[in-house]
Amino acid sequence: MRFQKLIQMSAAVLLAAVLPGAAHAATGGEPAAVAQVDVAACLAATAADDIDKAGPACAAVIDNEKTAKPDVIKALVARGALYARHDQIDRAIADDGRALQLDPTLADVFNARGELWLRKGDKPKAVQDFGAALRIDPNHEKAKANHRAMARELERIGAQMAVAGKPSFNCAGARRPVEKAICANRELADLDREVYAANARVIREAQSEDEAKKLRYERDDFIARRNAGFGRPGYDLKKAMQERLQRLNGADGY
Repeated sequence: MRFQKLIQMSAAVLLAAVLPGAAHAATGGEPAAVAQVDVAACLAATAADDIDKAGPACAAVIDNEKTAKPDVIKALVARGALYARHDQIDRAIADDGRALQLDPTLADVFNARGELWLRKGDKPKAVQDFGAALRIDPNHEKAKANHRAMARELERIGAQMAVAGKPSFNCAGARRPVEKAICANRELADLDREVYAANARVIREAQSEDEAKKLRYERDDFIARRNAGFGRPGYDLKKAMQERLQRLNGADGY
């Protein structure tokens, strides 16, 4: 009997070492419960666009070290989208950034953050994120459209910078005083280039040859009056160019 009791006691000690919960059960205690982090409340609040409830619900998931990584990412992306809808752009960018640190293969999140950078006016970072999304998923339709639009915009900006401060004519051949004045002033040079482009546009869009001929006459007449009027008392070259541009573009600016 003593030998049998010794075997039972040894078995109990071994079981307690391997399964601590069993020892608690054997002595009538309850095993310690493992806290479960539920992302559902965060996702429900963000889906309902309830920023007041989403704040604490999502923070409880994101800031809990026991939360599984996929759930942290879900909460960050959902909260980031909610912040974006409420124009809290910096917070949205921060949440998307944290999500991408945890999983840098999320093309949708790169594209979303790129759109946020665009809303902040940071076009280089926007292009960078759209490009990252396309490297992950070359068929990502939104990222392709965004990247294409931004590429055209940056090309347009580059072209504008290349001609900034340059008039429509070659200043090396400028002979008239008015032309020299335009070449010497960046604002007047830009105005001259805009007037030239607007003239070309309205003539190109003319509905008939007679209308185009009339527009060419108005263009030449403006230049002749500009050349003759420059330097005379009361003549304002800048004002004359601005008025001509407004006339060409119309009251709505187009």
